[in-house]
Order: sequence, then C-alpha cells, then structure tokens
Amino acid sequence: MQPFSGLFFFLGSLVILFILLLLILILCKFFEPGKLTLFATKDYFFSNDKGTSHDALSVYLRTISYFNFHTLEKATKNFHSNNLLGCGGFGPVFLGKLGDGQLIAVKKLSLDKSQQGDREFLSEVRLITSIQHKNLVRLLGCCTDGDQRLLVYEYMKNRSLDQILYGKSNIFLDWKTRYQIILGIARGLQYLHEDSHIRIVHRDIKASNILLDDKFQPRIGDFGLARFFPEDQAYLSTAFAGTLGYTAPEYAIRGELSEKADIYSYGVVVLEIINCRKNTDLSLPSEMQYLPDYAWKLYERSRLIDLVDPKMLEDGIVEKDVMQTIHVAFLCLQPHADLRPPMSQIVAMLVHKIETPTRPPPPPFLDPKLRIGRTITVHA
Repeated sequence: MQPFSGLFFFLGSLVILFILLLLILILCKFFEPGKLTLFATKDYFFSNDKGTSHDALSVYLRTISYFNFHTLEKATKNFHSNNLLGCGGFGPVFLGKLGDGQLIAVKKLSLDKSQQGDREFLSEVRLITSIQHKNLVRLLGCCTDGDQRLLVYEYMKNRSLDQILYGKSNIFLDWKTRYQIILGIARGLQYLHEDSHIRIVHRDIKASNILLDDKFQPRIGDFGLARFFPEDQAYLSTAFAGTLGYTAPEYAIRGELSEKADIYSYGVVVLEIINCRKNTDLSLPSEMQYLPDYAWKLYERSRLIDLVDPKMLEDGIVEKDVMQTIHVAFLCLQPHADLRPPMSQIVAMLVHKIETPTRPPPPPFLDPKLRIGRTITVHA
C-alpha cells in the first residue's frame, strides 16, 4: 500500500502546484503594472500612519483604477511646471499623457501643506466613486505610494471656468454658452442635493472648481471638502471650510452647513459668469469691489444691464433672459437660508423661464473680512 500512498501524495502535490501556478498567472494578468483594480474597504484606506479616523468612511468604495506613481510621473514629465494646469486648495493639478495617448489631469495632494491631506484624498475618492452625473467630473483612478496621494481625472480641454472669466484666456463665451454653463452647474448641484442616492453638500462651489469640456459643458470638480449629509437633519454644525467670499453667512459665521450653502455659492458664480470678473476685486472702486453688493446697487438704480459683460452685450443677448438669470442669482443670495430656493426650483426657473419675484430681497452685506476670496482648510 505504501507505494500507492506515495504515488497519490506525489500526484496530489502536482495538482495543488498546478492550481497555484494557474492562480498566479491569472493574478499577474489581472493586476497589470501601473493600473491595478483596487477593491477598497475601510481597513485598506485607513490603515495608515497618519492616524486617520475609521469613522470618516461609512460606505465601501466602488472598484476604481489604481495608477503606479512612476506611470503618473512619466505621464506628467516628472510633474513639470510646463504641464501645470492649475493649483487647488490642497495641491497642483498637472496635465498628463499615458502611454496609449490618453490625456489625463493629475491632482497631486500636498500633504506637507495640510494635515488634512489624507482626509481630503479619502473624501474625494469616496464621494466621486459613489456618484455619477454628466455635470460632475469623472475620476479615472488614484495613486497611494508612500506619502504620495494623487487623483487622476479625465482631462477637460477648456480647463477651469475661472481661467476664462478672470482674463487668463483669450476665449470669449457668448450668452448661449454662458447660459449652458449656468444651467449645467445647477443640474449638477440638483443631482448632489436631491437626486443622488446620498445627499451631498460640496462646500466649495466656485469658478476654479468648474471644469469645461471641449463643448464647454460644465463639470463640478474638487470634492475634497464635500460632506455626506443626513436626510433627517436641516443642517450640520461644523467648523468652516471653503472659500470666503463664496460662503453663505450662516455657514461662515455660525458654522451651520446645509445644501443652502452651495446654493449661495452658486448665486455668486452666476454673477461672475454674467459680469466676467472675480467675486472680490480690491483694485476696483469701493462700491464695485464685492460683486453681489455691486449688482444689488445697480438693481436699485435700475441699471442692472451695466452688470453684463460689455463684450457679451456687443455680441448680442436676449436681455429678458439675462435679467431673469440675474434675478435667479439674487434668490440664491438671500440672507436667510430658508428663503433660498432648492436647486430643482432653480433649474425649473432657468429652463422654463418661470417668473421670479418682482423684487428679490438684497444679498447679505457681509463684513469685509469675510469677502476675501481665499481657501480655508479648517475641518470639523
């Protein structure tokens, strides 16, 4: 019997070895170098030496693509300054080109500048993989290599809205295109606030976080500050995070966060798109320095047409449509959060040209210290 036992043991070992080799071959084929399918869970993302809280992640991440750091380094030419697309609140964004010719935008989080770097990275990956809409930027993948935290997005040919509005580009936007951008942002926010399976507040809606594709369709980006929002709560009490000058007074002053904070920020961006200037510009005469204040003063003087970008006036507009859009912006800028309409109503007013109140209330006149357009990275 012993020879047969030895034979069975030998054959069994060969079968096990064959199965192991087959599994190794399958794994090697599945996990390609530089692009790994990552099945992320709480323990994977939060088992780091930064002390990030496990409480920050309440749902599992979907499957996303993982990029090797050296692949991204090569794609961006070692993150060369010539490939710099812009700088966000938590790090620069670079243009990259993969080996197959695909263009990408690589956001490199600066962990040395913010103790919250890991949290921003995890928050953005968690959120952007949980939602999908044509007016939200699409995340292609991410990279975690030592202290490196990188997010890889689809490349937007016309980059960010602020570069066009603030004179950093020679591109001219006619009224039709501006209206398309205004409506697209509204639809993206409606999805986040009302139509998504999870209620989300972006917290940093501004022109630099609105990306434009080759047809100037807008996509909301930079979800590093975004928050999941409980369905049964009117607002969250939290430390302020965002960009002053775009922030609703109840949030900037009292820390009361709700989707109405995004709606206020949206109102500011709408005025910027129509006027083609930055919200706060201290180089202008005092009454023009803060855009919502200036717009309201023009409204009171029955000179609201003076708010419209002169180049757009020369190109031609439907004055009634532009005036109504400015009225919609005023509704978004109401001082009390409860008085601001939800995004679904704003979309309806824009699409169906629903009449707005004859005299919207004035926007809040905030303390000048709250008007400086800078990013604050304080978190709850």
